Amino acid sequence: MNRITAYLNFDGNCREAMEFYQRCFGGELQVMTWAEAEIESPPEAKNRVLHAHLARGEMILMASDTNPGEPFQPGNNVWLSVECESDAEVDPLYPKLLEGGRDVMAPHDAFWGARFAMLTDRFGVHWMLNHTRAAAW
Repeated sequence: MNRITAYLNFDGNCREAMEFYQRCFGGELQVMTWAEAEIESPPEAKNRVLHAHLARGEMILMASDTNPGEPFQPGNNVWLSVECESDAEVDPLYPKLLEGGRDVMAPHDAFWGARFAMLTDRFGVHWMLNHTRAAAW
């Protein structure tokens, strides 16, 4: 396996969240609402996101709003790990994702030979940023 693709669910603010992530990571964002997909749905669901796809190189992040009639459950047990290309990528990405969120562990030199950080963004998504220099164990 060479890739794990994360899929996130939101409660009506999927577009806002994915545009935020696009500002942080860059890449191409595609968003389709229920109305654009021409799928039968309740009128209140027409502007909800049916599917969003953010891609930049090997990075892919997919998301949607919850389906009409389905309750929203925050994914507080989901962490997304981003393997960065350098220390210089970890440090500026951290404050971008942290905007309006909660610090868990600021960027630091970790014992396993990496630059590492952890945070929860303003949408309740948990992130780990990692740049492995050399395995220390």
